[in-house]
Amino acid sequence: MKAEIHPKYHEKAKVICACGNTFTVGSTVPEIHIELCSECHPFYTGKQKLVDTAGRVEKFRARAAKKTAHVAKKEKKAKALAKKQAVKK
Repeated sequence: MKAEIHPKYHEKAKVICACGNTFTVGSTVPEIHIELCSECHPFYTGKQKLVDTAGRVEKFRARAAKKTAHVAKKEKKAKALAKKQAVKK
């Protein structure tokens, strides 16, 4: 190995989860912050937990609400058109 080209290896790097759990691993970074670990991940705990860091759920709900509003608007327009045609006859 060439000297002075490799990063320093920390044998006891501290990993800190958002749930508060901490543990040590080997890493080139002395401290690592994570969002999920085996103590809080739904796969390991068996509990359903909504993990939404980027607002994806809100974006999906907004799109779904917009689509249902659009469908409702189309239905209202179709009813008005049918009523208008019925009045003409």
